[in-house]
Amino acid sequence: MNDHIHSEGSAEAHDHGELGDAEYAEFMELAAEEGFDLEDVEGAIEAAGHGPLPVLAVVGRPNVGKSTLVNRIIGRREAVVEDKPGVTRDRVTYEAEWAGRRFKVVDTGGWEQDVLGIDASVAAQAEYAIEAADAVVFVVDAKVGATDTDEAVVRLLRKAGKPVVLCANKVDGPSGEADAAYLWSLGLGEPHPVSALHGRGTGDMLDAVLEALPDAPEQTFGGTGIGGPRRIALIGRPNVGKSSLLNKVAGEERVVVNEIAGTTRDPVDELIELGGVTWKFVDTAGIRKRVHLQQGADYYASLRTAAAVEKAEVAVILIDASESISVQDQRIVTMAVEAGRAMVIAYNKWDTLDEERRYYLEREIETEFGQVSWAPRVNVSARTGRHMEKLVPAIEAALAGWETRVPTGRLNAFLGELVAAHPHPIRGGKQPRILFGTQAGTKPPRFVLFASGFIEAGYRRFIERRLREEFGFEGTPIHISVRVREKRGNKKK
Repeated sequence: MNDHIHSEGSAEAHDHGELGDAEYAEFMELAAEEGFDLEDVEGAIEAAGHGPLPVLAVVGRPNVGKSTLVNRIIGRREAVVEDKPGVTRDRVTYEAEWAGRRFKVVDTGGWEQDVLGIDASVAAQAEYAIEAADAVVFVVDAKVGATDTDEAVVRLLRKAGKPVVLCANKVDGPSGEADAAYLWSLGLGEPHPVSALHGRGTGDMLDAVLEALPDAPEQTFGGTGIGGPRRIALIGRPNVGKSSLLNKVAGEERVVVNEIAGTTRDPVDELIELGGVTWKFVDTAGIRKRVHLQQGADYYASLRTAAAVEKAEVAVILIDASESISVQDQRIVTMAVEAGRAMVIAYNKWDTLDEERRYYLEREIETEFGQVSWAPRVNVSARTGRHMEKLVPAIEAALAGWETRVPTGRLNAFLGELVAAHPHPIRGGKQPRILFGTQAGTKPPRFVLFASGFIEAGYRRFIERRLREEFGFEGTPIHISVRVREKRGNKKK
Protein backbone atom coordinates (compact mmCIF):
# COMPACT_ATOMS: atom_id res chain seq x y z
CA MET A 1 0.00 0.00 0.00
CA ASN A 2 1.12 3.54 -0.61
CA ASP A 3 1.14 4.37 3.09
CA HIS A 4 2.74 7.76 2.50
CA ILE A 5 -0.46 8.85 0.76
CA HIS A 6 -2.29 8.85 4.11
CA SER A 7 -2.04 12.11 5.97
CA GLU A 8 -2.25 10.60 9.41
CA GLY A 9 -0.25 7.88 11.10
CA SER A 10 1.56 6.79 7.94
CA ALA A 11 4.38 4.98 9.70
CA GLU A 12 1.99 3.40 12.16
CA ALA A 13 -0.45 2.17 9.51
CA HIS A 14 1.15 -1.26 9.60
CA ASP A 15 0.59 -1.67 13.34
CA HIS A 16 -2.80 -0.03 13.73
CA GLY A 17 -4.49 -0.77 10.44
CA GLU A 18 -5.31 2.67 9.08
CA LEU A 19 -5.82 4.34 12.45
CA GLY A 20 -3.53 7.26 13.18
CA ASP A 21 -1.66 7.54 16.48
CA ALA A 22 -4.16 9.79 18.24
CA GLU A 23 -7.15 7.84 16.92
CA TYR A 24 -5.59 4.55 18.00
CA ALA A 25 -4.79 5.81 21.52
CA GLU A 26 -8.34 7.14 21.94
CA PHE A 27 -9.78 3.87 20.70
CA MET A 28 -7.70 1.72 23.05
CA GLU A 29 -8.76 3.90 25.98
CA LEU A 30 -12.39 3.27 25.04
CA ALA A 31 -11.72 -0.47 24.82
CA ALA A 32 -10.13 -0.45 28.29
CA GLU A 33 -13.12 1.37 29.78
CA GLU A 34 -15.46 -1.26 28.35
CA GLY A 35 -13.45 -4.09 29.92
CA PHE A 36 -11.85 -5.60 26.81
CA ASP A 37 -8.52 -7.39 26.79
CA LEU A 38 -6.25 -4.87 25.04
CA GLU A 39 -4.11 -7.55 23.40
CA ASP A 40 -7.27 -9.04 21.89
CA VAL A 41 -8.32 -5.60 20.63
CA GLU A 42 -4.88 -5.00 19.09
CA GLY A 43 -5.02 -8.40 17.41
CA ALA A 44 -8.48 -7.68 16.00
CA ILE A 45 -7.36 -4.35 14.52
CA GLU A 46 -4.22 -5.92 13.08
CA ALA A 47 -6.19 -8.80 11.52
CA ALA A 48 -8.76 -6.45 9.97
CA GLY A 49 -6.15 -3.98 8.79
CA HIS A 50 -3.92 -6.52 7.08
CA GLY A 51 -4.74 -5.55 3.49
CA PRO A 52 -4.41 -8.17 0.76
CA LEU A 53 -2.99 -11.47 2.01
CA PRO A 54 0.06 -13.10 0.41
CA VAL A 55 -0.86 -15.82 -2.07
CA LEU A 56 0.58 -19.36 -2.09
CA ALA A 57 0.06 -21.50 -5.21
CA VAL A 58 0.13 -25.29 -4.89
CA VAL A 59 1.25 -26.75 -8.24
CA GLY A 60 2.34 -30.09 -9.67
CA ARG A 61 1.21 -32.76 -12.08
CA PRO A 62 -2.06 -34.69 -11.52
CA ASN A 63 -2.35 -37.35 -8.82
CA VAL A 64 0.54 -36.17 -6.64
CA GLY A 65 -1.82 -35.15 -3.80
CA LYS A 66 -2.16 -31.39 -4.31
CA SER A 67 -5.78 -31.18 -3.19
CA THR A 68 -5.11 -33.39 -0.16
CA LEU A 69 -2.25 -31.06 0.76
CA VAL A 70 -4.47 -27.99 0.31
CA ASN A 71 -7.05 -29.53 2.66
CA ARG A 72 -4.25 -30.21 5.16
CA ILE A 73 -3.01 -26.59 4.93
CA ILE A 74 -6.44 -24.99 5.32
CA GLY A 75 -7.38 -27.42 8.09
CA ARG A 76 -10.61 -28.69 6.58
CA ARG A 77 -11.69 -31.12 3.89
CA GLU A 78 -12.90 -28.69 1.27
CA ALA A 79 -10.76 -28.60 -1.87
CA VAL A 80 -11.92 -30.83 -4.71
CA VAL A 81 -13.40 -33.56 -2.58
CA GLU A 82 -17.17 -33.42 -2.83
CA ASP A 83 -19.33 -32.63 -5.81
CA LYS A 84 -20.96 -29.51 -4.42
CA PRO A 85 -21.44 -26.29 -6.45
CA GLY A 86 -19.05 -23.54 -5.52
CA VAL A 87 -16.79 -25.79 -3.46
CA THR A 88 -15.04 -28.28 -5.72
CA ARG A 89 -13.98 -27.25 -9.19
CA ASP A 90 -15.42 -23.77 -9.12
CA ARG A 91 -13.60 -22.44 -6.11
CA VAL A 92 -9.84 -22.46 -6.17
CA THR A 93 -8.75 -19.94 -3.52
CA TYR A 94 -8.89 -20.54 0.24
CA GLU A 95 -7.70 -18.68 3.34
CA ALA A 96 -5.27 -20.43 5.66
CA GLU A 97 -3.34 -19.68 8.84
CA TRP A 98 -0.12 -21.09 10.22
CA ALA A 99 1.86 -19.93 13.26
CA GLY A 100 -0.34 -16.85 13.55
CA ARG A 101 0.14 -15.73 9.93
CA ARG A 102 -2.66 -15.68 7.39
CA PHE A 103 -2.33 -16.25 3.67
CA LYS A 104 -4.32 -17.42 0.66
CA VAL A 105 -3.87 -20.82 -0.95
CA VAL A 106 -4.58 -21.38 -4.65
CA ASP A 107 -5.38 -25.01 -5.42
CA THR A 108 -4.50 -26.18 -8.94
CA GLY A 109 -5.59 -29.78 -8.38
CA GLY A 110 -8.33 -31.88 -9.91
CA TRP A 111 -8.08 -30.81 -13.54
CA GLU A 112 -8.38 -33.51 -16.18
CA GLN A 113 -5.91 -33.95 -19.01
CA ASP A 114 -6.07 -31.83 -22.11
CA VAL A 115 -5.73 -33.67 -25.40
CA LEU A 116 -2.64 -31.56 -26.09
CA GLY A 117 -0.83 -33.76 -23.60
CA ILE A 118 0.15 -33.82 -19.97
CA ASP A 119 3.04 -31.34 -20.22
CA ALA A 120 0.94 -28.66 -21.91
CA SER A 121 -2.00 -28.97 -19.55
CA VAL A 122 0.02 -28.93 -16.34
CA ALA A 123 2.18 -26.04 -17.52
CA ALA A 124 -0.89 -24.02 -18.51
CA GLN A 125 -2.55 -24.64 -15.15
CA ALA A 126 0.55 -23.83 -13.19
CA GLU A 127 1.26 -20.71 -15.22
CA TYR A 128 -1.95 -18.93 -14.21
CA ALA A 129 -1.63 -19.93 -10.57
CA ILE A 130 2.01 -18.84 -10.39
CA GLU A 131 1.17 -15.52 -12.04
CA ALA A 132 -0.99 -14.48 -9.09
CA ALA A 133 1.21 -16.07 -6.40
CA ASP A 134 3.84 -14.65 -4.06
CA ALA A 135 5.33 -18.11 -3.42
CA VAL A 136 4.81 -21.64 -4.71
CA VAL A 137 4.63 -25.12 -3.18
CA PHE A 138 5.70 -27.58 -5.87
CA VAL A 139 4.33 -31.05 -5.06
CA VAL A 140 6.14 -34.13 -6.36
CA ASP A 141 5.26 -37.79 -5.72
CA ALA A 142 8.33 -39.06 -3.84
CA LYS A 143 7.41 -42.71 -4.60
CA VAL A 144 7.43 -42.11 -8.35
CA GLY A 145 10.30 -39.63 -8.39
CA ALA A 146 10.85 -36.73 -10.77
CA THR A 147 9.16 -37.23 -14.15
CA ASP A 148 9.55 -35.36 -17.44
CA THR A 149 6.41 -33.43 -16.53
CA ASP A 150 7.91 -32.41 -13.19
CA GLU A 151 11.00 -31.18 -15.06
CA ALA A 152 8.72 -29.10 -17.32
CA VAL A 153 7.11 -27.47 -14.27
CA VAL A 154 10.58 -26.79 -12.80
CA ARG A 155 11.52 -24.87 -15.97
CA LEU A 156 8.32 -22.86 -15.63
CA LEU A 157 9.07 -22.07 -11.97
CA ARG A 158 12.61 -20.93 -12.77
CA LYS A 159 11.27 -18.64 -15.48
CA ALA A 160 8.69 -17.14 -13.07
CA GLY A 161 11.35 -16.37 -10.46
CA LYS A 162 8.98 -16.87 -7.49
CA PRO A 163 10.17 -18.46 -4.20
CA VAL A 164 9.55 -22.23 -4.31
CA VAL A 165 9.11 -24.77 -1.50
CA LEU A 166 9.60 -28.34 -2.77
CA CYS A 167 7.14 -30.82 -1.22
CA ALA A 168 8.02 -34.50 -1.56
CA ASN A 169 4.60 -36.03 -0.94
CA LYS A 170 3.52 -39.58 -0.07
CA VAL A 171 6.39 -40.12 2.38
CA ASP A 172 4.49 -42.15 4.97
CA GLY A 173 7.46 -43.25 7.08
CA PRO A 174 11.25 -43.07 7.52
CA SER A 175 11.80 -45.52 4.66
CA GLY A 176 10.29 -43.04 2.20
CA GLU A 177 12.72 -40.27 3.14
CA ALA A 178 15.42 -41.82 0.94
CA ASP A 179 13.04 -41.45 -2.03
CA ALA A 180 12.53 -37.80 -1.12
CA ALA A 181 16.29 -37.19 -1.04
CA TYR A 182 16.53 -38.06 -4.75
CA LEU A 183 14.49 -34.92 -5.49
CA TRP A 184 17.50 -32.72 -4.69
CA SER A 185 18.26 -33.41 -8.38
CA LEU A 186 15.48 -30.99 -9.39
CA GLY A 187 17.68 -28.11 -8.29
CA LEU A 188 14.98 -26.42 -6.21
CA GLY A 189 16.69 -26.85 -2.86
CA GLU A 190 15.70 -29.09 0.02
CA PRO A 191 12.81 -31.50 -0.61
CA HIS A 192 10.44 -31.48 2.39
CA PRO A 193 9.23 -35.07 3.01
CA VAL A 194 5.49 -34.93 3.68
CA SER A 195 2.45 -37.17 3.92
CA ALA A 196 -0.42 -34.86 3.03
CA LEU A 197 -2.84 -37.68 3.81
CA HIS A 198 -1.59 -38.30 7.36
CA GLY A 199 -0.11 -34.87 8.14
CA ARG A 200 3.44 -36.13 8.58
CA GLY A 201 6.00 -33.38 7.98
CA THR A 202 3.48 -30.74 6.98
CA GLY A 203 4.39 -28.48 9.91
CA ASP A 204 8.04 -28.26 8.87
CA MET A 205 6.99 -27.62 5.28
CA LEU A 206 4.64 -24.80 6.36
CA ASP A 207 7.45 -23.22 8.41
CA ALA A 208 9.44 -23.11 5.15
CA VAL A 209 6.41 -21.64 3.38
CA LEU A 210 6.22 -18.77 5.90
CA GLU A 211 9.89 -18.01 5.26
CA ALA A 212 9.22 -17.90 1.52
CA LEU A 213 6.06 -15.78 1.71
CA PRO A 214 6.43 -12.01 2.00
CA ASP A 215 4.76 -10.35 5.01
CA ALA A 216 2.51 -8.56 2.57
CA PRO A 217 2.15 -9.20 -1.14
CA GLU A 218 3.97 -6.95 -3.52
CA GLN A 219 1.34 -4.44 -4.59
CA THR A 220 0.78 -4.05 -8.30
CA PHE A 221 -2.12 -1.71 -7.54
CA GLY A 222 -1.68 1.63 -9.25
CA GLY A 223 1.23 0.50 -11.42
CA THR A 224 4.79 1.30 -10.44
CA GLY A 225 4.03 4.42 -8.45
CA ILE A 226 1.46 7.01 -7.49
CA GLY A 227 -0.67 7.94 -10.48
CA GLY A 228 0.15 4.74 -12.39
CA PRO A 229 -2.54 2.92 -14.33
CA ARG A 230 -5.14 1.14 -12.24
CA ARG A 231 -5.85 -2.50 -13.01
CA ILE A 232 -9.23 -3.66 -14.21
CA ALA A 233 -10.02 -7.37 -14.67
CA LEU A 234 -12.66 -8.12 -17.30
CA ILE A 235 -14.23 -11.34 -16.10
CA GLY A 236 -17.23 -13.41 -17.05
CA ARG A 237 -18.08 -16.78 -18.50
CA PRO A 238 -16.90 -17.61 -22.04
CA ASN A 239 -18.48 -15.79 -24.99
CA VAL A 240 -20.17 -12.98 -23.03
CA GLY A 241 -18.20 -10.43 -25.06
CA LYS A 242 -15.11 -9.65 -22.97
CA SER A 243 -12.79 -9.39 -25.97
CA SER A 244 -15.35 -7.36 -27.92
CA LEU A 245 -15.68 -4.96 -25.00
CA LEU A 246 -11.91 -4.57 -24.75
CA ASN A 247 -11.68 -3.82 -28.48
CA LYS A 248 -14.50 -1.28 -28.24
CA VAL A 249 -13.01 0.64 -25.32
CA ALA A 250 -9.59 0.52 -27.00
CA GLY A 251 -11.07 1.79 -30.27
CA GLU A 252 -9.23 -0.85 -32.29
CA GLU A 253 -9.00 -4.60 -32.83
CA ARG A 254 -6.50 -5.62 -30.16
CA VAL A 255 -7.95 -9.02 -29.25
CA VAL A 256 -9.15 -11.85 -31.50
CA VAL A 257 -12.95 -12.02 -31.42
CA ASN A 258 -14.71 -15.17 -32.55
CA GLU A 259 -18.15 -16.60 -31.91
CA ILE A 260 -16.55 -19.83 -30.73
CA ALA A 261 -16.39 -19.56 -26.93
CA GLY A 262 -12.90 -19.46 -25.55
CA THR A 263 -10.79 -18.06 -28.38
CA THR A 264 -8.68 -16.09 -25.92
CA ARG A 265 -6.02 -18.45 -24.58
CA ASP A 266 -3.88 -16.02 -22.63
CA PRO A 267 -4.78 -12.98 -20.53
CA VAL A 268 -3.93 -9.81 -22.44
CA ASP A 269 -2.99 -6.65 -20.53
CA GLU A 270 -3.87 -3.49 -22.43
CA LEU A 271 -3.12 0.11 -21.49
CA ILE A 272 -6.13 2.08 -22.68
CA GLU A 273 -6.84 5.80 -22.34
CA LEU A 274 -10.42 6.69 -21.48
CA GLY A 275 -11.59 10.17 -20.52
CA GLY A 276 -7.99 11.37 -20.26
CA VAL A 277 -7.05 8.60 -17.82
CA THR A 278 -4.92 5.54 -18.62
CA TRP A 279 -6.26 2.21 -17.33
CA LYS A 280 -4.77 -1.26 -17.49
CA PHE A 281 -7.39 -3.72 -18.71
CA VAL A 282 -6.79 -7.44 -18.23
CA ASP A 283 -8.80 -9.53 -20.69
CA THR A 284 -9.45 -12.92 -19.15
CA ALA A 285 -11.77 -14.32 -21.80
CA GLY A 286 -12.55 -18.01 -21.53
CA ILE A 287 -10.88 -21.14 -22.85
CA ARG A 288 -11.40 -23.71 -25.57
CA LYS A 289 -14.08 -26.05 -24.32
CA ARG A 290 -14.29 -29.70 -25.28
CA VAL A 291 -17.44 -31.53 -24.31
CA HIS A 292 -15.63 -34.49 -22.77
CA LEU A 293 -13.51 -32.14 -20.69
CA GLN A 294 -16.32 -29.81 -19.60
CA GLN A 295 -15.57 -30.05 -15.88
CA GLY A 296 -11.84 -29.60 -16.36
CA ALA A 297 -12.38 -26.64 -18.66
CA ASP A 298 -14.67 -24.90 -16.15
CA TYR A 299 -12.11 -25.46 -13.44
CA TYR A 300 -9.36 -24.08 -15.65
CA ALA A 301 -11.45 -20.97 -16.41
CA SER A 302 -11.99 -20.45 -12.67
CA LEU A 303 -8.26 -20.69 -12.08
CA ARG A 304 -7.52 -18.05 -14.72
CA THR A 305 -10.27 -15.77 -13.41
CA ALA A 306 -8.99 -16.09 -9.84
CA ALA A 307 -5.44 -15.20 -10.99
CA ALA A 308 -6.66 -12.10 -12.84
CA VAL A 309 -8.89 -10.93 -9.97
CA GLU A 310 -6.05 -11.28 -7.45
CA LYS A 311 -3.95 -8.90 -9.56
CA ALA A 312 -6.73 -6.35 -10.15
CA GLU A 313 -8.30 -3.53 -8.18
CA VAL A 314 -11.64 -3.56 -9.98
CA ALA A 315 -13.53 -6.51 -11.44
CA VAL A 316 -15.81 -5.60 -14.33
CA ILE A 317 -18.14 -8.59 -14.57
CA LEU A 318 -19.77 -9.07 -17.94
CA ILE A 319 -23.18 -10.74 -18.05
CA ASP A 320 -24.87 -11.80 -21.30
CA ALA A 321 -28.19 -9.96 -20.88
CA SER A 322 -29.80 -11.95 -23.70
CA GLU A 323 -29.55 -15.18 -21.67
CA SER A 324 -30.78 -16.13 -18.21
CA ILE A 325 -28.34 -15.42 -15.38
CA SER A 326 -26.48 -18.69 -14.85
CA VAL A 327 -24.97 -20.44 -11.84
CA GLN A 328 -21.57 -19.75 -13.41
CA ASP A 329 -22.34 -15.99 -13.49
CA GLN A 330 -23.20 -16.13 -9.79
CA ARG A 331 -19.99 -17.98 -8.95
CA ILE A 332 -17.89 -15.40 -10.79
CA VAL A 333 -19.59 -12.61 -8.82
CA THR A 334 -18.94 -14.52 -5.58
CA MET A 335 -15.27 -14.95 -6.55
CA ALA A 336 -14.85 -11.17 -6.97
CA VAL A 337 -16.63 -10.46 -3.66
CA GLU A 338 -14.52 -13.01 -1.76
CA ALA A 339 -11.35 -11.54 -3.28
CA GLY A 340 -12.42 -8.15 -1.84
CA ARG A 341 -12.27 -6.25 -5.11
CA ALA A 342 -14.23 -3.20 -6.23
CA MET A 343 -16.91 -4.35 -8.64
CA VAL A 344 -18.98 -3.19 -11.62
CA ILE A 345 -21.56 -5.39 -13.34
CA ALA A 346 -21.94 -4.76 -17.08
CA TYR A 347 -24.93 -6.28 -18.86
CA ASN A 348 -23.74 -6.83 -22.43
CA LYS A 349 -25.76 -7.32 -25.66
CA TRP A 350 -28.35 -4.87 -24.32
CA ASP A 351 -29.20 -3.82 -27.89
CA THR A 352 -30.59 -7.30 -28.62
CA LEU A 353 -33.18 -7.27 -25.80
CA ASP A 354 -36.91 -6.93 -26.40
CA GLU A 355 -39.34 -5.63 -23.75
CA GLU A 356 -40.22 -9.10 -22.48
CA ARG A 357 -36.58 -10.10 -21.96
CA ARG A 358 -35.88 -6.81 -20.17
CA TYR A 359 -38.77 -7.46 -17.79
CA TYR A 360 -37.56 -10.96 -16.92
CA LEU A 361 -33.93 -9.82 -16.65
CA GLU A 362 -34.89 -7.25 -14.00
CA ARG A 363 -36.64 -10.00 -11.99
CA GLU A 364 -33.55 -12.26 -12.34
CA ILE A 365 -31.22 -9.47 -11.18
CA GLU A 366 -33.38 -8.90 -8.08
CA THR A 367 -33.40 -12.61 -7.27
CA GLU A 368 -29.91 -13.75 -8.22
CA PHE A 369 -27.83 -10.61 -7.58
CA GLY A 370 -29.74 -9.07 -4.66
CA GLN A 371 -26.73 -9.57 -2.37
CA VAL A 372 -24.58 -7.34 -4.62
CA SER A 373 -27.14 -4.59 -5.24
CA TRP A 374 -24.38 -2.17 -4.14
CA ALA A 375 -22.40 -2.82 -7.34
CA PRO A 376 -22.76 -0.13 -10.05
CA ARG A 377 -24.61 -1.44 -13.08
CA VAL A 378 -24.15 -0.46 -16.71
CA ASN A 379 -26.18 -1.71 -19.68
CA VAL A 380 -23.86 -1.86 -22.66
CA SER A 381 -23.37 -3.24 -26.14
CA ALA A 382 -19.78 -4.18 -26.94
CA ARG A 383 -20.84 -4.58 -30.58
CA THR A 384 -22.39 -1.13 -31.12
CA GLY A 385 -20.60 0.81 -28.36
CA ARG A 386 -23.89 1.70 -26.65
CA HIS A 387 -23.42 3.33 -23.20
CA MET A 388 -19.66 2.67 -23.19
CA GLU A 389 -19.19 6.21 -21.84
CA LYS A 390 -20.91 5.07 -18.61
CA LEU A 391 -18.30 2.40 -17.88
CA VAL A 392 -15.49 4.67 -16.60
CA PRO A 393 -17.71 6.68 -14.18
CA ALA A 394 -18.98 3.36 -12.78
CA ILE A 395 -15.40 2.10 -12.33
CA GLU A 396 -14.36 5.38 -10.67
CA ALA A 397 -17.36 5.24 -8.31
CA ALA A 398 -16.49 1.65 -7.33
CA LEU A 399 -12.85 2.59 -6.66
CA ALA A 400 -13.94 5.56 -4.54
CA GLY A 401 -16.17 3.27 -2.44
CA TRP A 402 -13.35 0.70 -2.17
CA GLU A 403 -11.00 3.33 -0.74
CA THR A 404 -13.49 5.09 1.58
CA ARG A 405 -12.62 5.26 5.28
CA VAL A 406 -14.91 6.46 8.07
CA PRO A 407 -13.10 8.12 11.03
CA THR A 408 -13.57 6.20 14.30
CA GLY A 409 -15.36 9.05 16.07
CA ARG A 410 -17.91 9.43 13.30
CA LEU A 411 -18.41 5.65 13.08
CA ASN A 412 -19.10 5.33 16.82
CA ALA A 413 -21.57 8.21 16.79
CA PHE A 414 -23.38 6.40 13.98
CA LEU A 415 -23.26 3.04 15.82
CA GLY A 416 -24.59 4.62 19.03
CA GLU A 417 -27.61 6.07 17.23
CA LEU A 418 -28.20 2.83 15.34
CA VAL A 419 -28.12 0.61 18.44
CA ALA A 420 -30.40 3.00 20.35
CA ALA A 421 -32.98 3.08 17.54
CA HIS A 422 -32.71 -0.59 16.50
CA PRO A 423 -31.38 -2.77 19.34
CA HIS A 424 -30.36 -6.38 18.74
CA PRO A 425 -33.20 -8.89 19.41
CA ILE A 426 -33.20 -10.45 22.88
CA ARG A 427 -31.89 -14.02 22.83
CA GLY A 428 -31.92 -16.32 25.87
CA GLY A 429 -32.95 -13.49 28.16
CA LYS A 430 -29.98 -11.34 27.13
CA GLN A 431 -29.66 -8.48 24.69
CA PRO A 432 -26.20 -8.26 23.10
CA ARG A 433 -25.08 -4.75 22.23
CA ILE A 434 -22.56 -3.29 19.79
CA LEU A 435 -20.42 -1.21 22.17
CA PHE A 436 -18.03 0.50 19.75
CA GLY A 437 -16.04 -0.16 16.58
CA THR A 438 -13.47 1.10 14.12
CA GLN A 439 -12.62 0.80 10.45
CA ALA A 440 -9.18 -0.79 10.47
CA GLY A 441 -8.64 -1.04 6.72
CA THR A 442 -9.67 -0.07 3.20
CA LYS A 443 -9.45 -1.73 -0.23
CA PRO A 444 -11.98 -3.15 0.69
CA PRO A 445 -13.40 -1.41 3.82
CA ARG A 446 -12.86 -3.64 6.87
CA PHE A 447 -14.63 -2.95 10.17
CA VAL A 448 -14.10 -4.42 13.62
CA LEU A 449 -17.05 -4.15 15.99
CA PHE A 450 -16.80 -4.93 19.70
CA ALA A 451 -19.90 -6.31 21.40
CA SER A 452 -21.21 -7.48 24.77
CA GLY A 453 -22.49 -10.77 23.32
CA PHE A 454 -22.90 -12.81 20.14
CA ILE A 455 -24.26 -10.77 17.21
CA GLU A 456 -26.49 -12.72 14.84
CA ALA A 457 -25.82 -12.84 11.10
CA GLY A 458 -29.10 -11.06 10.33
CA TYR A 459 -28.15 -8.13 12.55
CA ARG A 460 -24.70 -7.97 10.95
CA ARG A 461 -26.35 -7.71 7.54
CA PHE A 462 -28.59 -4.95 8.92
CA ILE A 463 -25.50 -3.04 10.13
CA GLU A 464 -23.85 -3.43 6.72
CA ARG A 465 -26.98 -2.14 4.98
CA ARG A 466 -27.14 0.92 7.26
CA LEU A 467 -23.39 1.58 6.84
CA ARG A 468 -23.95 1.71 3.09
CA GLU A 469 -26.95 4.02 3.47
CA GLU A 470 -24.98 6.39 5.69
CA PHE A 471 -21.50 6.37 4.12
CA GLY A 472 -21.95 5.14 0.55
CA PHE A 473 -19.44 2.33 -0.13
CA GLU A 474 -20.78 1.98 -3.66
CA GLY A 475 -19.19 -0.80 -5.66
CA THR A 476 -17.26 -2.46 -2.84
CA PRO A 477 -17.75 -5.44 -0.56
CA ILE A 478 -17.55 -4.65 3.16
CA HIS A 479 -15.93 -6.97 5.70
CA ILE A 480 -17.32 -6.84 9.24
CA SER A 481 -15.80 -8.85 12.08
CA VAL A 482 -17.24 -8.85 15.61
CA ARG A 483 -15.28 -9.43 18.81
CA VAL A 484 -17.24 -10.33 21.94
CA ARG A 485 -16.16 -9.16 25.39
CA GLU A 486 -15.22 -12.22 27.42
CA LYS A 487 -15.76 -11.04 31.00
CA ARG A 488 -17.37 -7.75 31.95
CA GLY A 489 -15.80 -7.66 35.40
CA ASN A 490 -12.21 -8.05 34.27
CA LYS A 491 -11.55 -4.41 33.37
CA LYS A 492 -8.15 -3.04 32.51
CA LYS A 493 -7.45 0.48 33.62
